Amino acid sequence: MGRVSPYLIPVVALIISATPGLKGAETVWSGLVIAENVAQPQPIPPELTRIEGSLKKFFGYNQFQVIGQSQKTLKTGQEDWLATSKFFGLHVDARGETEAGYVLNLKLYKEKELLLETDTKLSKRSPLVIKGPQVGSGQLLLVLVVQ
Repeated sequence: MGRVSPYLIPVVALIISATPGLKGAETVWSGLVIAENVAQPQPIPPELTRIEGSLKKFFGYNQFQVIGQSQKTLKTGQEDWLATSKFFGLHVDARGETEAGYVLNLKLYKEKELLLETDTKLSKRSPLVIKGPQVGSGQLLLVLVVQ
């Protein structure tokens, strides 16, 4: 009963060597996007071309403008960063990495007022899009994509 299995040490070593974060660093693009319907829509910004179809399908708007953005290379999965525009700020606090993605705390500010705080997960395979407040005739979207 007091014996340690000889198989235990190799399994522990395998788990440690498979720990997320030991892979190459990944970059996360964060954007503050105004979505609206206009008569003459501008071309979609290059940062959003990969998800244009999904944005139009799920939100029903024909124009998407990036008003603030940030790119952050995650090395440990514990970084934080800010994407800002004239009136809005998105503070992203990465709280760790899993095999599927990142655990994040998001805070959306309008000037100095906290509008939204949420804990969420960002998948490495698909973008995260959160519907924010109405802005004029459009909608603010918070977009995060692992590039």
